[in-house]
Amino acid sequence: MFESTSFLTSQQSSSNIKKTRLPWWVIIQTTIPYCTYYFGPFSNAKEAQLSQYGYLEDLMEEKAHGISVQIKQSRPPQSLTLYEE
Repeated sequence: MFESTSFLTSQQSSSNIKKTRLPWWVIIQTTIPYCTYYFGPFSNAKEAQLSQYGYLEDLMEEKAHGISVQIKQSRPPQSLTLYEE
């Protein structure tokens, strides 16, 4: 019903030190409705991964389709829900 989770992590090099301090987000995209949802912030990837199932369950109850999930370390988004047309 949904695509597998992918994890995007940074390499532990001196140029990526700042990125390792960034929060983790669960990013869920749906095709119906055509939206991107950001859930978080989380302090680590495991915390984000464990929380994704509740969000997925809610979206499936709302009859969302084409669900894909990504766990990503990044800056906070401008908006937590993006409606695309």
